[in-house]
Amino acid sequence: MTVTIYHNPDCGTSRNTLAMIRQSGAEPVVIEYLKTPPSCETLKELVAAMGIPVRALLREKGTPFKELGLDQPKWTDDELLDFMLAHPILINRPIVVTPKGVRLCRPSEAVIDLLDSPVGRFVKEDGEVVAAR
Repeated sequence: MTVTIYHNPDCGTSRNTLAMIRQSGAEPVVIEYLKTPPSCETLKELVAAMGIPVRALLREKGTPFKELGLDQPKWTDDELLDFMLAHPILINRPIVVTPKGVRLCRPSEAVIDLLDSPVGRFVKEDGEVVAAR
């Protein structure tokens, strides 16, 4: 199974998700999207595959979200995508792509349904125990 993760190594949720993928036996393609941002077309494809509005992919915490006025409803989807391309930190993470689907894995255990052999038990960085369903 091919697994791709749009990853930020500074994010605990992203690190937990990556660890769950690896613990399942898969070695994913890791795209550090802050170093290698996706194209506009790729972002559109990811949003469509997840079935979420573009706005739902925006990250607020630790980003220039407020400073850019992105909390205002006036922005079109294309404008929001332009902001994400100009400031990749605005892209929420981690996004995981597998043959089973595409998902924003917040919380990290959302990845379980995307894996062929999910781990039975996983302990997150904060000590929370996650069990596969």
